Amino acid sequence: MDLIKIAEQAFAGEKKEFPAFKSGDTVTVAYRIKEGNKERIQEFRGDVIRISGSEDKKRFTVRKMSNGVGVERIFPMDSPFVEKITVNKYGKVRRAKLYYLRDLTGKKARIPERRVK
Repeated sequence: MDLIKIAEQAFAGEKKEFPAFKSGDTVTVAYRIKEGNKERIQEFRGDVIRISGSEDKKRFTVRKMSNGVGVERIFPMDSPFVEKITVNKYGKVRRAKLYYLRDLTGKKARIPERRVK
């Protein structure tokens, strides 16, 4: 078991530092996309509805509404394609997994803002 961890640390390379965020926060994820032989950075802005995994294998799901259709995307924290994460708004929620937002639309789907010191 220890040999696996040693091998993972050897291949880990440099880690990117991202700001601390929780479920309910509105984030913008700058994600590198490859199209043919070109690369570009696309920003995906939405609410974090879940964070799963542990330590360096964390993943987070971001949900946004696009033309009335809900779009969710899962981003691994250790992905080399995630350029940066910006926290736009801190949300005030009482649970860690916000799956109930999938059924809500309009003003009911709003998340109140949390004050940050």
